[in-house]
Amino acid sequence: MTTPADVQNVRDPELPGRLLTVERDALIPLLRARDDADFALPVAACPGWTVRDVLAHCSAAFTRVLENRFEKGVFSPESNDRDIAERAGWDNRRVVDELERGMTGAGPVIAKAGGALDVLALGEWVHAGDVREAFGEPGAYAGAGLPHALALLAQVTSLKGHLPLHADLDDADEPLRLGDASGERPPARYIGDGPTLVRLYAGRPVDGAAYELAGVEAAELNIFGD
Repeated sequence: MTTPADVQNVRDPELPGRLLTVERDALIPLLRARDDADFALPVAACPGWTVRDVLAHCSAAFTRVLENRFEKGVFSPESNDRDIAERAGWDNRRVVDELERGMTGAGPVIAKAGGALDVLALGEWVHAGDVREAFGEPGAYAGAGLPHALALLAQVTSLKGHLPLHADLDDADEPLRLGDASGERPPARYIGDGPTLVRLYAGRPVDGAAYELAGVEAAELNIFGD
């Protein structure tokens, strides 16, 4: 019998948009309810950046997608810093407004890109978790978007030919197969919850989390680099 875990290498072009829609409906009301001082909080996962910087980076990335602006060096650290600096004179509401527009409109564009932009939707969802963690919100990398994020993680790692991994998740009925499905390398094995798996692939700290990882070092899972 074929299970969802057996077809992770089949791209669902609508999946990034579904994730962004679910996350938009959770994140935007949270942001609009916070005081301006909260936007100046540091984000541990992004050294040197505040909450506002992370949000400006995300909103700029979506605007680039909507406007098809992908010049040489786009999304490099230097490009990201320029995007943030361009929004330095904006008030926080304007940054959130741009973010909301981007999360609403980027899905169809990403769907038509053939997989090249799928990782952007996943990365922005991770950044939303970074922001929630800075706010001290529980379940920073969980919530309604987690099932979509895990499915997109499987999709992205498969398209990238990332190392294969078989994940038995505490909070899912079916195992998740990630990475290269060619069978050329025996899959690594993960046992634990979904948010911790996301943290590992995003290079976020997992201090105190209960999980098992065999056949691979945690650092090898990071799909976003240093």
